[in-house]
Amino acid sequence: MSGRSVEELLFHWRAVIGQAPEGFPRDFALSIQRARKRPAWQPTAKQLVIMQRMVGELFTHADDGPLFEGSGGDDVELIERD
Repeated sequence: MSGRSVEELLFHWRAVIGQAPEGFPRDFALSIQRARKRPAWQPTAKQLVIMQRMVGELFTHADDGPLFEGSGGDDVELIERD
């Protein structure tokens, strides 16, 4: 399975914890946070699949509206560089 590296997944993990709903998703996210503190810890294949999915969900909410308050998306002015 190709996807984000473990290092990249862990880089985004605090955001995953912040958005995880109560129940299994939050419990799983917190258990990974605890486990990653152990020396030489690596996720199992099953954990890695779930981690990939959870981090991926952070980046798939593009149609939820503008990212920043007041930005409409279409009225973005690009900075021209010479």
